[in-house]
Amino acid sequence: MTAGTPKLRVEGATKAFGENLALAPASLVLQPGEFVSLVGPSGCGKSTLFNIVSGLLAPDAGHVQLDGRDITGTAGNVGYMLQKDLLVPWRSVVDNITLGAALTRGVTKADRAQAVDFARRYGLGDFLEHYPHALSGGMRQRVALMRTLATNHDVLLLDEPFGALDSQTRLEMQQWLLQVWAETQRTVLFVTHDVDESIFLSDRVLVMSPRPGRIAAELVVDLPRPRTLELMTTPAFNDVKREIITLLHGRAAA
Repeated sequence: MTAGTPKLRVEGATKAFGENLALAPASLVLQPGEFVSLVGPSGCGKSTLFNIVSGLLAPDAGHVQLDGRDITGTAGNVGYMLQKDLLVPWRSVVDNITLGAALTRGVTKADRAQAVDFARRYGLGDFLEHYPHALSGGMRQRVALMRTLATNHDVLLLDEPFGALDSQTRLEMQQWLLQVWAETQRTVLFVTHDVDESIFLSDRVLVMSPRPGRIAAELVVDLPRPRTLELMTTPAFNDVKREIITLLHGRAAA
């Protein structure tokens, strides 16, 4: 990677399923260490775009680059976390964190040591040998994110990871995620339907158009870090929120 090369670039990605165009030419650029959120109406192609970036889908046109290298249509280059935690019920916290290694090359002592370190560093040190049924929703999502971190990819795709949580737990998880992001310095592309969440977490918010989706607007979130919950009630926060809602809903936001 040369100086100034984006960490992730999607250029003109297009995807149709039969005669239905799901994704219009969509382009985005993420710089190393950025936290960028995607918001848009349901069915606009956010998950299709994620699947293209992850290599699970090949675009009909366009390409994906990681550190300047073309990875279009190839999997295994980024970490990908879905809304459902997908924890394996018969595996402990540590064994779920190391699941990726178990399914590919076998778990090493270094993998287990990393999993234990993650769990202890991020609030689950007392639950190393617990099974998913004994964990709260927020704890399960922490394990799922640690499993994604353990893939050791620089870019993480997080697809509504907190969407199923209650509002209080969701706020706690947002603060926790910002701590993890700051410490690990990963580059994050985050899908959410929650405008407040997108602003609170992100350096930039990308607004997608209705299906077929494309990146219709980009807003820089020029708010200080580290972020605190008090920020969410400030005029500056509400100014950004008003602009995003206007883009999403037009005259309905007036």
